[in-house]
Amino acid sequence: MHSLEELGKKFAAHFSTDHFPAEPASLYDPNRYFLSLGGKRIRPLLVLMGNELFDDIKPDAWQVANAVELFHNFSLIHDDIMDAASLRRGMPTVHHKYGSNTAILAGDVMLVKAYEYLNMVSKDVSRPLIALFNRTAAEVCEGQQLDMDFETQPEVGLDAYLNMIRLKTSVLLAAALQMGAIIGGAGKGNQQHLYAFGENLGIAFQVQDDYLDAFGDPAKFGKEPGGDIRQNKKTFLAIHTWEVADETQRRLLTELAASQSADKVPQVLAIMKACGVDEWAVALKQQYFDRAMQHLDEVAVVSGRKEVLTELAHFLVQRDY
Repeated sequence: MHSLEELGKKFAAHFSTDHFPAEPASLYDPNRYFLSLGGKRIRPLLVLMGNELFDDIKPDAWQVANAVELFHNFSLIHDDIMDAASLRRGMPTVHHKYGSNTAILAGDVMLVKAYEYLNMVSKDVSRPLIALFNRTAAEVCEGQQLDMDFETQPEVGLDAYLNMIRLKTSVLLAAALQMGAIIGGAGKGNQQHLYAFGENLGIAFQVQDDYLDAFGDPAKFGKEPGGDIRQNKKTFLAIHTWEVADETQRRLLTELAASQSADKVPQVLAIMKACGVDEWAVALKQQYFDRAMQHLDEVAVVSGRKEVLTELAHFLVQRDY
């Protein structure tokens, strides 16, 4: 068994190869640039962990880990275009640096490369892996569309937002784990529990992300809090605040949503705290984290093999940056 740090180093070394042809450089260099920006590489590590939970890491797991990481980055390139984002990890986004048309094509060819890696796996596991990958890829697109739909809807319920987050974020974490488990020879029951672990962990992760954007320490989080508030994003916190606010608070929230005043963020945060939304978010995160850990407990392997997944789960939901 490998530690989280060891797996991270092994995948970083494995993934550092050049994934793209030399020409045309105008198409492939943007992808090299984007991958050079780094990231946590959580999803490919989940593939490796899902495999190692049941068996030694097999060559197929490295191919699937590549595919999952490239798919994730493809989705980020396209998300940045749709969000008109100028920065990613503190650097210019691909469309901002190279133009939207090139960014679309660069993302497309990154997805093609992901399928090339997926097609390298052994025939005995290729069918279930590709089926799960395809289903997950469609769900991620569905989640992104729902996220965009919500921007023009005056109100979004918590259940609808949860479903969007499940599709946009959680299913890829869950599928990465299950694909690793398939490669490791896990039975259907263990696969299902591992998928549910990833799905619930993904929701807990997003609750923490929303919480940090509102209440995080700028010195640790790396940016001033309230970015979601300034953009009027419908987050866990914003939706629940609206649900529990009284008429006076709702009236003020409506006025603040149309405002770009300097005190917009502190005023909204004051309403959130008055409504107890900060404490509610911590409790909600814990609820989904506990649910995730219950499913991990149900996976029928010795507890020692689960330690690295437990460590990663605690890191994802307890991080302050």
